[in-house]
Amino acid sequence: MKEEENFTMKRKSCFPVGNNGIDDDVSRSFRKVQPAHYIFKIESFSTLWETNTEKYESDEFESGGYKWKLCLYPNGNTKRNVNDHISLSLLISDTKDFPLVWELNVEFKLFIFNHIKGEYLTVQDGDGRISRFHGMKTELGFDQFLSLETFKDSSHGFLVDDCCLFGAEVFVIKYTGRGECLSMIKEPKANFHTWKVQNFSTITEASVSSEVFKIGERKWALCLYPKGNDNGKSSSLSLCLKVFDCAKLGRLYAKFKLVIRDQLQSKHVEKQGARWYSASAYNWGYSSFMLLNDLNDKSKGFIVNDTLIVEVEILVMSVIKNFT
Repeated sequence: MKEEENFTMKRKSCFPVGNNGIDDDVSRSFRKVQPAHYIFKIESFSTLWETNTEKYESDEFESGGYKWKLCLYPNGNTKRNVNDHISLSLLISDTKDFPLVWELNVEFKLFIFNHIKGEYLTVQDGDGRISRFHGMKTELGFDQFLSLETFKDSSHGFLVDDCCLFGAEVFVIKYTGRGECLSMIKEPKANFHTWKVQNFSTITEASVSSEVFKIGERKWALCLYPKGNDNGKSSSLSLCLKVFDCAKLGRLYAKFKLVIRDQLQSKHVEKQGARWYSASAYNWGYSSFMLLNDLNDKSKGFIVNDTLIVEVEILVMSVIKNFT
């Protein structure tokens, strides 16, 4: 309907009560979901309108740990020279125990039900703007919430059988003080560790691990499988890097280099990897790091005096600091 199209294009902003500043645009849309925090139903609205009630305050309702009221101006907010629209606003109540100086940042929506559409007209400040309540501004809302002409015409669906329904959603934005800072550290201090695996030929276990060492604030260990593991079993040496304490200290990103040293010609075997470690994924590496035939070839110098030398270099690691 043309009339309805005209009314939906009228845009006036959330007004600060008692402030005659210039209004900006607001957002208007329809939705089926009912308001989350409060519904205010009026029966026999015409009788209320005839009483010339200037302002009606609803009962208190709670949201975000604070108490609120809906304020309806059936004939418009005359203090702001509104006489051809319903004005609807949100009032924070019971502030007597608030500190002398206080403020609340709030995102709120006000509603009126359309009986024909079966949906709620939703009115809120546009562009995601946040409303700020404080001691000198305890009521905010919309001067021109809905024109009286549109409201009273039952063909538009807002006032049907002399009954109407308003609503509110109020979301208080409160910083909890919790957060985290993620830093990606390139080449942290003391980022290198060497593990000399002596008596290599006598190892009978499927896997052996190095001593635990510390790089950054995290504890690490190298783990190798002399006869291979998974896809490298019986054909390759498997090598991986473990990290500890993820359950306590949180996830960890690491970019690293693993090395098997050639002790004769310095033709080392090395591979780089990168991984986000966690409490459930604390061990990562290569099932086929190098072929066993190359490892056991004495001319290639990987095992000298029955000693294998393994190195790890941490190239990048994350540091997460939580704050409260």
